[in-house]
Amino acid sequence: MKDLAAVFEKDLKKLREEVLQYDSEDLLFARAEGIANSGGNLAMHLCGNLRHFIGAVLGNSGYVRNRSEEFEGRFDREKIIADIDEARAIVKTTLESLTETDQTKIYPQNVFGSEMTVGYFLMHLLGHLNYHLGQINYHRRLISQL
Repeated sequence: MKDLAAVFEKDLKKLREEVLQYDSEDLLFARAEGIANSGGNLAMHLCGNLRHFIGAVLGNSGYVRNRSEEFEGRFDREKIIADIDEARAIVKTTLESLTETDQTKIYPQNVFGSEMTVGYFLMHLLGHLNYHLGQINYHRRLISQL
């Protein structure tokens, strides 16, 4: 699981870099026509997602998610960076504590309406992270041009 933890670590560092590259907090939360989510809200969504599904469910971190706030709230950049750093730490700690056997176990929550293994869901979460990371990169470049 150390390899998977390293990939999450790399991609969460990239998320941090993307947030820091916005010219202002106003741009971080700007919404262009036809784009439903801001970069800031997507970053908070990713943090909440990983802190819940990896940290709370697999790592028993005690984190309580507020998904609606992730999409509706406005946060200062320092809060977003702090949440990214916290998500990065909890993901690393949790994944490095899992064994190869743990990834073949059934994930404790039924997220998609059917059972899945921990390994399958972790791959899904990595794909989800990268999907939104790409959206944030595109949002940042697009919104800077307006």
